Amino acid sequence: MATKSSFEYYGNLQDMSKIRAVGETLLNNPKVRKITAAEAYQMALNQPGVSETDLLIYPPKAQMLNLPKNAKILNDCHGKIIGRTAQARVFYNRIPQVEQKKVEGDLREAIYQMDAHKLIKAEAVIGLDKDLMIKATFITTESDAMNLFNWLSNFMPYENIKNEYEQSKELPIQDIIIVAFNEWKNNDEYYCNIGSSQLALVDESHNIIYNFGMRYFGERKKGTLTLAWASGMRLGMAACHGGIKEIDFSDCQEEKYAKLGKKSIAFFGLSGTGKSSHTNSASNGGTMPVGFKKVVLHDDAFQIDTENKVCRVWEPSLFDKTDSREPGHDDWDYCISVMNHGMMRINGKLMPIGLDLRQANGRCLLDRDLLGNWVNRCSFPQAISWLMKDSVLPPLIKFSNSYLAVAMGAALMTKRNRAENVRESELQKLVFEPFANPFRVYELYKDVEAFIKVIENGADCYSFNSLGYWKSGDNDLEKIPLKTSLALQTAILTDQLTWEEWDMLPGAMIPTKESIDKLLPGYYYKYDPKRRNNLEQYTELLKDRFGQRLDFLRQSDLSLKLDLLSNLVENVKVNA
Repeated sequence: MATKSSFEYYGNLQDMSKIRAVGETLLNNPKVRKITAAEAYQMALNQPGVSETDLLIYPPKAQMLNLPKNAKILNDCHGKIIGRTAQARVFYNRIPQVEQKKVEGDLREAIYQMDAHKLIKAEAVIGLDKDLMIKATFITTESDAMNLFNWLSNFMPYENIKNEYEQSKELPIQDIIIVAFNEWKNNDEYYCNIGSSQLALVDESHNIIYNFGMRYFGERKKGTLTLAWASGMRLGMAACHGGIKEIDFSDCQEEKYAKLGKKSIAFFGLSGTGKSSHTNSASNGGTMPVGFKKVVLHDDAFQIDTENKVCRVWEPSLFDKTDSREPGHDDWDYCISVMNHGMMRINGKLMPIGLDLRQANGRCLLDRDLLGNWVNRCSFPQAISWLMKDSVLPPLIKFSNSYLAVAMGAALMTKRNRAENVRESELQKLVFEPFANPFRVYELYKDVEAFIKVIENGADCYSFNSLGYWKSGDNDLEKIPLKTSLALQTAILTDQLTWEEWDMLPGAMIPTKESIDKLLPGYYYKYDPKRRNNLEQYTELLKDRFGQRLDFLRQSDLSLKLDLLSNLVENVKVNA
């Protein structure tokens, strides 16, 4: 048996947190009815806001979930809030004791109110590799059946993997508990009220999370992954909100490629930075050599085990934006469920429409078969890549200094997007999201230490700029087409690049003219840092951006590890 129940885990039961004890009590209430994915699907059909379309659920997935023959995709439409709400998070272990007491009381009152509703629960296994499986239970109201169905579809229903789970490696980790109560209302100013009353109460040490007043499925998915990532960190593994694939060159026709063997490459970036495109591209825009083979671990969530030099997946499904998927797109064949979609009758059939017609951040659940060949574990990454939206960075950088490399990941710069429930003004600001993981619930220095260990174990580190490179100003950018970025990825995998120091940023390198122009004629001239127009202004912005990175690192909890902070800061220097 992999993870442990509360009774099995706590040698002294009084070591259990109060808020886990509340969840444990609810979980074991005989009035809470345990249901299957098929039952949740039938209940969701009658749920307000849910519509049945005429598009079939991906048949192999429907069969696996024991759904009716020809089961149709359901569209779950929410109200004002259609994204994650980071401001609603309360980290139980970080607040003062007096606030903990308040939250505990408010939680008990919320559960008392929740008990007036008909409650359901379901069990799933998080993690699909035999050495990293966590049992989880999701408890919610019958009015939230659609989210429970989506949760079981996104992860693996316990019944489907019971034998594998019971034979999996025993882990010194508690089972995960997720509790959701959409009808929660609270006008207390202590809690978030952007759009409506919302609370995501997290206790990562005791593997429990509460989603109150939240309809958006992303809160359930990412809340569960938050606890899974934190559990993996407790086991000494690096938590990765990213994508990773493994390329096997062994059967390539040309010997120079065949001798490369297998290589894994990982990508870290928030929505819109190209993470899925880099991970899932079939052939990197046709630039991969003849005979290569590709398997994908996942495009969103995995864990790096540096001790055993492997990576492990957490979930068998994809939770994707649909703003670029028009009716008739091939990806719909793999669809399980959609959220916040407009619907239209097309040739007499009621079809969900992507393209964000109804509002921003339309989403769908897709089966991982969309990725082609996939695996539940893959080899240690030879390359890790930060995907950034920063106009002062060339399209591709390789880091020769490991502390600079990790500092760039720890102060990864991006912009907010409409996948998050934030005010419009926040969308215009540059923000830092360490390692592209807004779901980290432990100290940043632990992530920094983990990724230093990844690099020390042999991973090279790169950054890709997915925004555009300064041409004559911050709003006049030299475009960096996705096809160019994919060709650069292929060049990394096939060892076709040689490197020269970027004199403006010691410890960073850019491709040499001789090597890059063979692959992408004119690249060196087009993206040469020394050829930026208004070079003085460019240099000032470069210094400002890296100054912001340093300020962010200094103001973070890295100050608890002064030696570590000093090593990072001393290796982030703009030479201009």
